[in-house]
Parts: sequence; C-alpha cells; structure tokens
Amino acid sequence: MAERKHDRKFVRTFFTSPTAVEGEEDSAKMIRRAAQLRGMQAPDVWVPDNEDATAPSMRDEGARNIIEVVAEHGADFPGEIHPRVVWHRDSPSTRYQGFKHMLEIADPENGAVENIDGFVIPEVGDIDDWKKADEFFTIVETEHGLEEGSLKMSVIIESGQAELAMGKLREEMGKPTNNLERLFLLVDGEVDYTKDMRAITPTGALPAWPELRHNTSRGASAAGLIAVDGPYDDIRDVEGYRERMTENQAKGMLGIWSLTPGQVVEANKGPLPPAEGSWHLEAGGQTVELEEEDGVHVYGGNRVSLEESGDGYLLTVDGDTEKLDHDELHEELLKLTEYVPSMNDIVDSMEEFEAAIEAGKGAIAMTQSTTVRIDGIEIELSADRMWDEATYQAAQTPITLFQDVYENRPDQHDDLAELYSEDVVERAMNVGN
Repeated sequence: MAERKHDRKFVRTFFTSPTAVEGEEDSAKMIRRAAQLRGMQAPDVWVPDNEDATAPSMRDEGARNIIEVVAEHGADFPGEIHPRVVWHRDSPSTRYQGFKHMLEIADPENGAVENIDGFVIPEVGDIDDWKKADEFFTIVETEHGLEEGSLKMSVIIESGQAELAMGKLREEMGKPTNNLERLFLLVDGEVDYTKDMRAITPTGALPAWPELRHNTSRGASAAGLIAVDGPYDDIRDVEGYRERMTENQAKGMLGIWSLTPGQVVEANKGPLPPAEGSWHLEAGGQTVELEEEDGVHVYGGNRVSLEESGDGYLLTVDGDTEKLDHDELHEELLKLTEYVPSMNDIVDSMEEFEAAIEAGKGAIAMTQSTTVRIDGIEIELSADRMWDEATYQAAQTPITLFQDVYENRPDQHDDLAELYSEDVVERAMNVGN
C-alpha cells in the first residue's frame, strides 16, 4: 500500500464559496466572509470555488481574490484550505486554465501558498486523467520550489469514468511514475454525474445514487483516502440533510458537502456521538424516539399498542395482534427497540473492556436495560451483548473520529466541552490509546 501523505483521518465538512461575485463592489466578499468562520460554523475543509460557483468571466479575478483573502486570513483559518480550479477530462484548454490558476495561487511571492493545503480538481475522467492532474501539481511544486507532494489533490467524482477509476487507485498509487499519493478526498458530484450517466427521473429530480456513494466510500477505504458526499441543495430541509448524513455514515462516508454555514454546523456535529443516549422503537418502517419520563421510556405512537389479557398480553403492531406471555412479550419488544449510545456510554464500555483485557479476559458481556411504557403498561427490558476485540474496534470508530476532530480543530474545544462536559472529553481523548 502507498504511504499516505496526510494526517487527517476524517473530514466532516466540505464547504464551497464563490471566489468572485459579479456586480459587487467587493467581488471577494463571499470568500472573505467564509475565511473568518470559526468554531462549529467553520468547516474541516474550506473550498474557495473558482469553478461552478464562479462565473467563467470572473475566474481570473477569482484566482486573485483567493490569493488576497488567503494571504490575509489563511493563517488564522481553523480548517484546511483547498481551492477548486477548473478542469475537464475532455478539454485541454480548460485543464490549462486550471493549471495557470494553480501556478498563480501557489506562487510563494503572492503570499498565499503557505496557508493552502491543496487543490480540488473537478470533472476528472479515467485514471490517466488523474495522472495528468497529478503531473500539473508536481510541475507547480517544482516551479515554485515546494516540497514534492506537499499540495494535496482532491477530486470530484462526476462521471462514470471517474467512478471506474477509483477501482484502479490501489494499483496505481505509489508507482515511481506518479505522485498520486498526494490524493486526499474523493468527493461525489451527483449533479454532473447524473448528466454524464444520462439519467432521467419523472420529476426531473436527482436520483439518490446510493451506488455511487457506496463505491466512493469503498474506493476511499481501499486507497487510504477520505470520502465526501456531494451537495444537498435543499438548504432549508435540515431533517433531510441529517437523514442523508445518517445514510452515508452507515456506508462509512462521514463527510458531506455543505453549502451554507448552517449546513456546516449540522455536518460538523452529525458524525459525532450524541451527548445523550436514547431508546428508539421501530414499527411499520418508522423509527420513533421514546420520551423519557422519570427513568421510564414512553411510546406515544399509534403503530404499536399493548393491553393486558388474562395472564398475558395483546401486542398489536401495524394492525397485527399477537397474544403473548411475559417472556414472549419481552423478546418481541427487544426486537422492536434499540438503544443509541451516548458518547459517555461508548467511553464507559470501552474502558470496561480495556480493564477486562488487562485482567486477562478475552470477551465480556455488557448489559443494557430500561423500562418501556406502552399504553400505560410498563415492561422491563434487558439484553446482554458480548464484547470482544472486533466489537471494541467497531466502537472505536466514532471515538477515533472525535479524537481526530479534537486534535485538528482546537477552535471547537469549547463547543465540545459544552456538548459533552470536560470529564467526558478528557476520557474520550484517553480511551483506545
């Protein structure tokens, strides 16, 4: 496997800003404002966008704006800075324009490159096209006396060619004939991907493309890179944005494009473990979070009902009724319910397992219990889960994410302490090490 050239393990947020706004007294106002974001409003990766977000006639000015703003504010920006330049697999003139902008932005005499972590390349094609972009990076570094491989390269997957190219990365990276080890992010671009695939939907809306998101996550995992989902255009649909992130996280794609500072906040918090644990009940394809009342978790929906019947119970789920004794009811409710652990719960379990390993045990049982109330009837639920090394490593992923965030985003330390408490943060930073 090729040696990675970047330290970040996770990127939650990929935030783009137009580099030049036409008709404004200060054409750089959008990136000037973005460069001053801090805390949860500031992304892990900020992308001054000199491609789609900026009119073609404004891109030369946009490159100059990047230099000015990054030279002034880049040292204080808490995330990484990766400008997007123009590129196209089928257009040599477009590629050359992007190369010239990279050369200008990375010129040390202009004062910006010391705060620039890399560039984002859109509209890539097959693996040979990725190598062309990589060669331009190497030329820019050579021209300006920068260390070879110091500029990270992220690509946007916007074509079938690019999707297939991800499967060739393991074979190509690390060869002496390229510097593809500089690769950092694989970012989905579903809009142009839809166009390239010539896809049609009855409403004209974008397909969900779960296959693309899976393939990008898989490609990133195989090559030691980081996967990021594309933009979620309905910026007012906060719940939809959260649902999209939840779906992505189940695929191992923990990062997502953000179009507004509000989306940045949601995406920065989304992959982190919750501050409070919660019990959920699923019925009829819907999952409902149970309300806690004095230590009892109460179901108030209408898809599940429960009543006593003689020496047993009648449990109705989506219109289907079963008569059950106490043990059978317990088992059925265990199937319907699940617990979402808090950060503190995860840390507790990991600490307990680490103590067991030190004591010479290979596996231990963890018990999760609660009392559920349905239609006034309370049932105590309890289940054991065996923890072994594989379970421990799986639980470690959200903690490793948290540790990566804490180490790389000191501007969010106060937010994280407020969310979890200083004690939980300290323990989370020490567990698993």
